[in-house]
Amino acid sequence: MTIPPGMDHDIHDYSAQPWRHERAWRGGQKLAVYLLLHIEHTEILPPADSHRDPRFRGAFFSGSPDWTAYTLRDYGNRIGAWRILDLLDRLKLPASVAVNLMAAQRHPELVSACRDRGFEPVAHGVSASRMPTSRLTEAEERAAIREARDGLAAIWPGATGWLGQDHGATARTTRLLAEAGFAYGLDWANDEEPYRHASGLVAMPPPGEWDDVQTLVLRRVPVLRWPGLVRDAVDRLVAEPRGGRALGIGIHPWVMGAPHRIRYLAESLEWLAARDDIAITTAGALAAEC
Repeated sequence: MTIPPGMDHDIHDYSAQPWRHERAWRGGQKLAVYLLLHIEHTEILPPADSHRDPRFRGAFFSGSPDWTAYTLRDYGNRIGAWRILDLLDRLKLPASVAVNLMAAQRHPELVSACRDRGFEPVAHGVSASRMPTSRLTEAEERAAIREARDGLAAIWPGATGWLGQDHGATARTTRLLAEAGFAYGLDWANDEEPYRHASGLVAMPPPGEWDDVQTLVLRRVPVLRWPGLVRDAVDRLVAEPRGGRALGIGIHPWVMGAPHRIRYLAESLEWLAARDDIAITTAGALAAEC
């Protein structure tokens, strides 16, 4: 068997940066930034066959029933999200909102607040305690995608994008998402520019290193370094000659909405909002240009 350059799968072709055509965003900027706000519900007692991201063991997981994970995310929905919405209002910034179905069902007040601000919904599965894995059959995965899609559409229509819980996916996920009518996904952290999977689904660069849970909680980077991480990334991407880059910033209300962290998020977003050489928009708006 001949293995294509750089690839261990046929989900998409390999594409090293020097092989590509130069591009820029519609407004002429080389770099676009989108904010990905998470609204999540996790189950106190998830189904017995559900899978949890093993990285959350320890201080962020108390077993079954899992009161620890539940109360952390409940704090985000009750308290932290409102601090972050106030900040976005003050800076007049748009957001993409990754919302799982159970959160949308339980928090119509948050859905209404985000919808009324013109934010973009992103389908984020059914629950924060149900990570997609290859343990699912194709029929089960298809049904889970459609349950999240249809349930969210009945509450907050307009989601064209998908974010897998904890970026969980299978070899067939991109095909099933395209079949379900999604235009883009946020689960492939292998590029700084959008590209297309073989299914036609646009792979938008996810927050990755600029997601607060990934960086502050799991990797334990001190929160006071957060503004510098954002500045360093933006400055470098703007300085490089190549355009068409996208940088996502992942914001979980139970993390960045805490009173000792919100100042660092504010510092980062104030700095971004003051720049006129980057576009700040939504993930869906960027995917629509691809």
